[in-house]
Amino acid sequence: METPVTEARGVRVQILPDLEAISHQAVSLFIKISKTSFGERDRFVVALSGGTTPRRFYSLIGSPLYREEVDWSRVHLFWVDERCVPEEDEASNFKLVFDTLLSVVPIPRENIHPMRAGEGPDQGAGEYEKEMKKFFGESGSPVFDLVLLGVGEDGHTASLFPGSDLIQERSRLVAPVYLGEPKKDRITLTLPVLNQARHILFLVAGHSKAEVVRAILGKEGHQEGYPAGLVHPVRGQVTWLIDEEAASKMKDER
Repeated sequence: METPVTEARGVRVQILPDLEAISHQAVSLFIKISKTSFGERDRFVVALSGGTTPRRFYSLIGSPLYREEVDWSRVHLFWVDERCVPEEDEASNFKLVFDTLLSVVPIPRENIHPMRAGEGPDQGAGEYEKEMKKFFGESGSPVFDLVLLGVGEDGHTASLFPGSDLIQERSRLVAPVYLGEPKKDRITLTLPVLNQARHILFLVAGHSKAEVVRAILGKEGHQEGYPAGLVHPVRGQVTWLIDEEAASKMKDER
């Protein structure tokens, strides 16, 4: 049975039983949004995230159950952020998506736009900004049809962390992130780019995320203290798919 969707402060929230249910619902939304995008613009441009939570989603959308429902020839895939590691490194967000999705769907190679950050954050950020401008055009901000995001226990999203100066970034599309070891230096899309998207989808699972979910989405939420809470598309829609464990501290507040 379809679980209800609530909306408050312009944010849509759907609480589902577990990660498996979240992943299936994310696939349904991906397919639905793709069909709308193909009809309106003849392409579907997506920015993907790494992390453990979306792994099941990638496996599902690439499985025989669903993959034929997407016209992969018209899908373009970008990345939200990336660690400064080789593409074959286990910490690479590209490798995660390749292993679970790209290796099993018929997407043209020229439609895949990975972040290449192995030469360092500054060079990687500069090259990816050029790549985005080449694809979207030099004028105006890039507009993704869908951005897939997660949230960390500290409220970070993409590689935008609490207290970082990058939260205030307004001019760059892609920015370097210096974290050192063991977290790795990175590059990331900036908030102005994320907030131009037509659809943003957060996938959040696990009890360890319950406090930050309450802090951002509860009635007394303080969104400005958390980068994930600053993701509010200018003209688009943001939806949070949350499992019951992650929602456990805010269900009675809405």
